[in-house]
Amino acid sequence: MKLASPLPSDTSSTPPKKPLYKSLFFQILVAVCLGIGIGHFWPDLGSALRPLGDGFIQLIKMIIAPLIFLVIVTGISAVGDVKAVGRVGVKALVYFTGATLFALVFGLVVGNIVQPGAGLNIDPNTLSQDALNAKTGTAPPKDAGAFLLGIIPTSVVGAFASNSLLQVLCFSVFFGGAIVVVGRERCLPVVTLLETVLELFFKIMGWVMRVAPVGAFGAMAFIIGQYGLGSLSTYALLIAACYGAAIIFIGLLFVVAWVYPRVPLWQFIKYSREEFLLALGTASTESVLPRIMTKLTNAGCSRATTGLVVPTGYSFNLDGAALYLSISLLFLAQAFGHNLDLGQQLAALGILMLTSKGMAGVPGSAFLALSATAAALGIFPVAGVALLLGADRLMDSMRVSVNLLGNCVATFVVAKWEGQFDRDAMLRAFSGELPEVAVNAEGTTADLKVASASAR
Repeated sequence: MKLASPLPSDTSSTPPKKPLYKSLFFQILVAVCLGIGIGHFWPDLGSALRPLGDGFIQLIKMIIAPLIFLVIVTGISAVGDVKAVGRVGVKALVYFTGATLFALVFGLVVGNIVQPGAGLNIDPNTLSQDALNAKTGTAPPKDAGAFLLGIIPTSVVGAFASNSLLQVLCFSVFFGGAIVVVGRERCLPVVTLLETVLELFFKIMGWVMRVAPVGAFGAMAFIIGQYGLGSLSTYALLIAACYGAAIIFIGLLFVVAWVYPRVPLWQFIKYSREEFLLALGTASTESVLPRIMTKLTNAGCSRATTGLVVPTGYSFNLDGAALYLSISLLFLAQAFGHNLDLGQQLAALGILMLTSKGMAGVPGSAFLALSATAAALGIFPVAGVALLLGADRLMDSMRVSVNLLGNCVATFVVAKWEGQFDRDAMLRAFSGELPEVAVNAEGTTADLKVASASAR
C-alpha cells in the first residue's frame, strides 16, 4: 500500500537550521557538563538530584510498551507477509548470537593480554556476601527454559503493565500476523485506528523529550556525586581494558556497517547524536528506545524490521555488556590469583552465552551473570563479584554506547539481509532532506505517512 505525499512541493528542500541553543544535542551536552560539575563539587547535592533522572526514565517507560506494540503491528500489516516476519526474527537471532559470541571471545582475548586483575592478591576471607545480595536482591539467575517461557505473557495486560518488552513483542507479532491472515482490507478500520494512535504516541514522545536535558542533568549529577571521579584510579587498568576493547569493537562495527549494508556509520551517529548523548547522559539505552527506532526507520529500515530487531536486541544483543562480562570475569580470577586455562575459559564462554541473555532491565543483571559463572566454575568465591561494585557504574558509558550502536548496526544488517532497506532514504535522511518522524513535538501526520511509505 503506497501512501501519497500530501506535503507541498517545497518541503524537499533542507529546512533552515535552528539556533544552537534550541538544539536538543546542545541542551543535553550542557546539562551533562553541569551535572558532572554539580556531582564533583557538591556531591551531596548531586546525589539528591537522582529523582530528576529517574523521573525522565519513567516518562520514557510510560510509552515504550504501547509504542513497540503499535510500531510492530502496523509494520507487519504493511509488509503483509507472515513468513517474511518470521524470517526477520530468525535472521535477527542468528546475527545476535554471532555478535554476542564474538564480543565475549574478544573480551576474553583483551583480558588475557591486559591482565587487569594481576597482582591484586585479594584475600577471600575478607569478602562479604551482603553487598552483592543488596545489589542483586538475592535473585537466582534464570535458566534457559525459564527465560524462554518468560517471553510468553500469561496476561496481555500484565505484559504491558510490567513493561516486559519481550512479552509485548511476542503478543504484537501474533496480533500483526492475525491482521495479515484475516486480511488488511477487512481490518482496515483497526489498522487506521492504530496508525492514528501511533501518531498520538509520537506526539507524546516529542513532549517528553523536551525535558530530556533535565533528566540527563539529574542522572549525571547523581552518578558523579554518588561514586565520584576519584574512584577511577582504583580500577584504572580494568576500566582502560574495557574502554579500549569498546573502541576497537566499535571500529569493527563501522567495518560491518559499511561492508554489507553500505551504511556510513559515522554519518548515522551524527544523524542520531542527540540519542547517543542522551543514552550516555542517563546511562540507559531505554531512554532512547522510541527515538532510535524512529531514526532507524527514517534511515531506510522498514518499520517491521526496526520494530522486531531493536526491542529484541535490547535483550539478546548486548555487545557492550558481553565485553564487560568476559573482561570482568578474568579480572576477578586474576585478582584471586587464578589464571584460567583454555578449557576453563571455554566453559566460562558457554555459561556467559546463556546467562548474558535477557539482562536488559534486570536489576544487578551483570552481577547475576557473573555470580552464576563463578558458581559454575568454582574457581573463586561468588562473593568476590562484589569487588566490581565500585567500578560498575563507571562502565555504564561503555556498555550503553556499544549496546546501542550494536543494535543499530544489527537493524541495518537484518534489513539489508531481508531486502527491507532503502539506502536512498538513508542518504536523504542523513542530508536532512527527509522529514523526521515524530522526533520533535511538531512532527506532523504528513511526515509520518511520507517516511512510512519510503521505508516500505
